[in-house]
Amino acid sequence: MAKNRTTQDESLKALAERIRFFRKQKGYANYEELAYKKNLPRSQVGRYEKGTVDIRYTSLLKIIHALEVTPAEFFSQQLD
Repeated sequence: MAKNRTTQDESLKALAERIRFFRKQKGYANYEELAYKKNLPRSQVGRYEKGTVDIRYTSLLKIIHALEVTPAEFFSQQLD
C-alpha cells in the first residue's frame, strides 16, 4: 500500500511540474497571477502547482484551458 501511495505522490509532483512549466511559459510570474487573471481559485491552483492535493480531471481541464494549451500539448511528455 505504501508503494502505491508513493507512486501517486510522484505522479502528482510530475503533474504539478507540468502546470508550473506551462504557467511560466505563458508569462505568469506565479500561480496567484494565473488564478487572478483566469478567475480560478487561488488556493487550489497553488495546491495543484505544489502537488499537495489530488486534482479532479475537470479541474485539470480548467487549468489546461486557462494555460491556453491543449490536453495533447499538456500531456505531450510522459508523466511518471
